[in-house]
Amino acid sequence: MNSVFCPGCKKLVSKDESECPYCGLKNPGAWYKNNIVFTLLRDGDFVIKLIIGVNIFFYVLSLIVSQGISFSPNPLNFLSPDTGALIFMGASGRVPVDTYKIWWSFVSASYLHGSILHILFNMIAFSQLYKMVLNFYGNSRTFLVYSISGISGFVLSYLSGTSVTIGASAAICGLIGSLFYYGKSRGGMHGKLVYKQVTGWIISLAVFGLLVPGIDNFGHLGGFLGGIITGFLFGYLEKKQENSLSRVCGILLALLTFFVLLMSVLNCINIIF
Repeated sequence: MNSVFCPGCKKLVSKDESECPYCGLKNPGAWYKNNIVFTLLRDGDFVIKLIIGVNIFFYVLSLIVSQGISFSPNPLNFLSPDTGALIFMGASGRVPVDTYKIWWSFVSASYLHGSILHILFNMIAFSQLYKMVLNFYGNSRTFLVYSISGISGFVLSYLSGTSVTIGASAAICGLIGSLFYYGKSRGGMHGKLVYKQVTGWIISLAVFGLLVPGIDNFGHLGGFLGGIITGFLFGYLEKKQENSLSRVCGILLALLTFFVLLMSVLNCINIIF
């Protein structure tokens, strides 16, 4: 069979087409574009819903496997899973990595949260920022920014000596970092507006991190820097269109994330049963 459905517009095209005549997607017949991971990564709204769903699932799962759930009157700690369960599921930091050799926690920790308010605030911020970055970077690169920033945030947090750390905030700070780079690099009236808005967010994050105890400021900083670097390396849409490199990297990182989270789920099944 010499025809395939274009991953971009779902219309029938020849495998040998260098560009889809309907939507302009380059090499629509390439093997890496005709798989479920690539197709899903092209749907930004689906990725947002999927990531939120995965975070909720892991938060509920952490409560199920916890030996004790906190019902503290402090809203920041209300409905908190215990630390042991979080470490077992893939929390990052010195204790999980050095003591238990959970190196994959640099990936998994972004999908774990310590309270109902923690996950609520993070998912609201994630949804708003991810949509914004999508408009400037496209689907694959936005996922790369989010995932790589989470990893870089937890690596820096580990190097700084943080004992145990979790949450999507490092990856969210990476989204902010990519917007910071975009605004500064693009320039013009639009770039200046983005840069000014992002600068306000950065100042608010810094003040929040200094005033509220328990905030992983090194994780935030590592995520922010990861977002800038990823944005610089892969570029944004007005600078260059998404290419095969960003799409393949997105697929590989999505598969890595899937297998790491699957490992966490299997660990929990062993505890429950």
